Formats: sequence, structure tokens, C-alpha cells
Amino acid sequence: MSERDPGQRRHVLLRLDPAVHGALMRWADDELRSFNAQVEVLLRRALQEAGRMPQHAKPLPHRGRPRDPDPDR
Repeated sequence: MSERDPGQRRHVLLRLDPAVHGALMRWADDELRSFNAQVEVLLRRALQEAGRMPQHAKPLPHRGRPRDPDPDR
């Protein structure tokens, strides 16, 4: 067992069929996400639907540009 901080994000190697990788890349681009963020969103969605999402899982970090606090300007 490693001595990592339990809150530290994990790095994994994922081997994918090139067609699946391409489809995920296009989907991520459509939703303005990185490939990694798209994979995490899909994995979290699958865990949630299967009733297997750990209670202690942290929410996805918010990335990108902060929202404008006054959109009517």
C-alpha cells in the first residue's frame, strides 16, 4: 500500500481502442472538457447509476474560467 495523501488524485494508464479514444476525444471537445475530465465524468456517472459511488468521493474540481458574477453587465 502506498503512503500517498488520501486526497491526492491518482494517475492511471488506460489502454483504449483508437476508435473509442477518438469518440471520447470528440465528445470531450463537444462538451468543452479535456479527455481526462470527460473520462472521469463518465466513470462517475456510471458509478452513480450503479449505486456504487463512494460516499467520501470528492466532487469534480471546477476548472476553466470562473463564471461572471454579474452576467447582465
